[in-house]
Amino acid sequence: MSAAAPADIRARFAVDRGDFRLDVELSLPGQGITALFGHSGSGKTTCLRALAGLEHFAGGYCALGDTVWQDDSRGIFVPTHQRALGYVFQEASLFPHLSVQQNMVFGQKRACTAGVGLQLAEVAELLGIAHLLARKPSELSGGERQRIAIARALLAGPEILLMDEPLAALDLKRKLEILPYLERLHGELSIPIIYVSHAPDEVARLADHLVLLDQGKVVASGPLNDVLSRLDLPAAFADDAGVVIPTRVAEHEADDLTRLEFPGGAIYVSRRSEPVGTELRCRIHARDVSLTLAPQLQSSILNCVAASVVDLGPTDTPGHVLVRLDVSGQPLLARITQRSADKLGIRPGLALRAQIKAVALLA
Repeated sequence: MSAAAPADIRARFAVDRGDFRLDVELSLPGQGITALFGHSGSGKTTCLRALAGLEHFAGGYCALGDTVWQDDSRGIFVPTHQRALGYVFQEASLFPHLSVQQNMVFGQKRACTAGVGLQLAEVAELLGIAHLLARKPSELSGGERQRIAIARALLAGPEILLMDEPLAALDLKRKLEILPYLERLHGELSIPIIYVSHAPDEVARLADHLVLLDQGKVVASGPLNDVLSRLDLPAAFADDAGVVIPTRVAEHEADDLTRLEFPGGAIYVSRRSEPVGTELRCRIHARDVSLTLAPQLQSSILNCVAASVVDLGPTDTPGHVLVRLDVSGQPLLARITQRSADKLGIRPGLALRAQIKAVALLA
């Protein structure tokens, strides 16, 4: 399932529609999942459509590696159907009169030899849809239909996959059904994926790189945790402020707990089924981290790691501050009251302990 060496994505678009202005310049990695994140109306979908060539903004530029899809200064604009991309919309939009397999074969008809190069059987196995091939779209759940839409996009042999809020039309049960398959795409495909979402949980679970959009402008762009742990962006994440920590299953202990290790230490979660050595993503919200100057022996909180204060910043909650911590190179955020910060003497460089009250397993 490999392809050529990953190519970086570079794009620049500007448009003024009176009530909305988009003015973005992007430089994105050519591998992994990049999330375009922001509130409704921030320009996420408009930006994605411009990348796909579905919108043509005068003066724009878009290139995938050495392949230029748009450069109006040189009169270049490659139409969407000639671009080696797959596009997954919010709605699956399958052909109702065709079977699942026939819908997938439709994608193969415009396959690009330079792209990901998967066969129908491979895609069906990757997305867990082999048993659905003879069915019609009307016989499928929303999550199944969306997986077929992804399969059709992959069979076009894309060099990049664009996904516009693919889970937005699904209820929670169907979202949980499809997320593991999106994680498989992340792990097994070498092509870059640009994923539009306004859901922090999806971004935390899937993304490697994060672009934060607000009112048509890029306000932050970089590796996921670099952006999540910034103190100048609390309003973007509000109560969801926090970081994602990559961990490894170290041991399943006798008291129904599993110990997860990361460079900064260990954290305990309810017993997991994954074997020792499995890598898991954990999300730790700032609201679930408390600070103490010394280890607390008389505490019910098991997860306590050594940390140092990097900086402090405001939150959107009066009387509270965000504290950025360094845990052996891993960023961590804590949201505490200003009174607590003053009482503990929180300042950059201070060594302390971070107590983690809750850990959300993302994968």
